[in-house]
Amino acid sequence: MTDKSDGTVKVWDPAVRLFHWSLVAAFAIAWLTGDEWDKVHEIAGYVILGLIAFRLFWGIVGTRYARFWQFVPGPAGVKAYLGAMLRGREKRYIGHNPAGGAMVVALLAALLITGVSGWMTTLDMFWGSEWVEEFHEVFANLMLVLVGLHVAGVLFTGLRHGENLVRAMINGRKRAPGEGDIA
Repeated sequence: MTDKSDGTVKVWDPAVRLFHWSLVAAFAIAWLTGDEWDKVHEIAGYVILGLIAFRLFWGIVGTRYARFWQFVPGPAGVKAYLGAMLRGREKRYIGHNPAGGAMVVALLAALLITGVSGWMTTLDMFWGSEWVEEFHEVFANLMLVLVGLHVAGVLFTGLRHGENLVRAMINGRKRAPGEGDIA
């Protein structure tokens, strides 16, 4: 819905925005407490798993731009978008662009694997199992790489299309679609 007074459109609903920033906080807490405060680390991990469960649900029944069908591309869509981006000809998307959609999938999958492997370390079956702990640590470190790529992509795309995507994830609004934009 376009707001005629400021030329913006609602994109990210409050549930998506609360999920996003809660996930940022929970991951930061989990990362920072990983070696020192086990109980806080575990709680943060369970919060992350709960947030992922919510996001999977909301990706099916949520608002238009929250639904996975709207932004999860196939490999061909990501490849085509990245090729257009390299040529400086990528279209502006009101929701996630194909690269952003692929990043959402990668982040959720890596977080889920990190969380489940962390939970496994608490089970009698895997208690003290070095391979599970190392697996958990590898995926936690992979998350840092993915987060870095995510932030870089947000900054790059925001600069390229002249909009503040961080603000959009705070207030839920983006510039209304123009000619050639994909809504």
